[in-house]
Amino acid sequence: MRRLRACLGAAAAVTLAAAGTTALVAGNASGAAGALSNRWYAAAPYLMPLDNDPPDPAAIMDATGLKAFQLAFVLAPDGGGCTPTWGGTAPVSSDTAVRSVIDTIRAKGGDVSISIGGYGGTKLGQTCADPAATAAAYQQVITKYGLHAVDFDLEEPEYENTAAIHNEIGAAKILQQNNPGLYVSVTTAGTADGTGWFGKQMLLEAKSQGFTPDNFSIMPFDGGFNGAASQTGALTGFNSILRATFGWDEATAYAHEGFSGMNGRSDTGEYFTQADFQTVLDFATSHHMDRFTFWSLNRDRQCTPADNGGRTSGTCSSVAQNSWDFAKYSVKFAGVTPPTTTPTPTPTPTPASCKTAWSSTAVYTAGNEVSYNKHNWKAKWWTQNEAPGASQWGPWQDEGAC
Repeated sequence: MRRLRACLGAAAAVTLAAAGTTALVAGNASGAAGALSNRWYAAAPYLMPLDNDPPDPAAIMDATGLKAFQLAFVLAPDGGGCTPTWGGTAPVSSDTAVRSVIDTIRAKGGDVSISIGGYGGTKLGQTCADPAATAAAYQQVITKYGLHAVDFDLEEPEYENTAAIHNEIGAAKILQQNNPGLYVSVTTAGTADGTGWFGKQMLLEAKSQGFTPDNFSIMPFDGGFNGAASQTGALTGFNSILRATFGWDEATAYAHEGFSGMNGRSDTGEYFTQADFQTVLDFATSHHMDRFTFWSLNRDRQCTPADNGGRTSGTCSSVAQNSWDFAKYSVKFAGVTPPTTTPTPTPTPTPASCKTAWSSTAVYTAGNEVSYNKHNWKAKWWTQNEAPGASQWGPWQDEGAC
């Protein structure tokens, strides 16, 4: 679901003592480009370069002025082990496909950050023995691609694993120390009050290890959100959590806070339009937040039909739009004016008809649908007397307003 400094001068090497390996400084690895400003790495939207009908990054750069991309995701091998792969199947060590994408972006004056983790799959923090081994695996990625920025996307199921989160946070700290100037972001799930129990435990782990990344970002979607107001409310709540955890004042907390949104229709039927993105962008810039990004560029184009039949897609947004409308908000966050186009009006989605009202005495099984608080909900498993939306991880899936 996002970092930077000036380019380093002479080639240098540092010793990754904790991991027992030698690591090239990110800014000087073979094939590396000069670093962009922090603001560009902080504004890099997610792009899956090998899946979900990858768009041409060069065309996006020409159309929007975008310079930075967040490539996703580096995982552990599907069969286990402590070596980095793309999506669990393509070893980083032998990769040429992603390298080609990176070379295309850099040839046009841009750069990439690479995202570690994501939703689902097996993460290196789960399979590597300790923080040093986890860092050594990620150092292979940094060195191969000459990275100036990395993103630790810590969410299900990994962030429920205390040992795995210890490894990931420890690895992030080692990489930060041994790659001077590396921009490091940590991304986790968002809830109405900021982030949930596991997100808070992750922050406490970072505090206990003395690790402070460039930012901690939340993803305020797929959790009963409804438009920009609910997202800015979550960002305000997350600011309070950061202050309470690290003892920061409000301004310092915002300076270490990031937003990672989802454009168009989310997995759970929430809608985030261009107008919502503008509202959150205004909030982020007025509070001097460190990051503004979204999932994903693969989805930043219009479906056919535009609403995609009320379904969520990995390759289009399910709202009316011009191609790359949402990328332009990242460009604005970076402080650059995107090329002028006439935006496509975003129609208000027509709510579905409400299902039969939820009853506290009725028994519901997987697939049963009800209405509650002007939303339709679908049962994920057997449940009785648990109100829809009462718990983010509860038995009900929000199907949107009705």
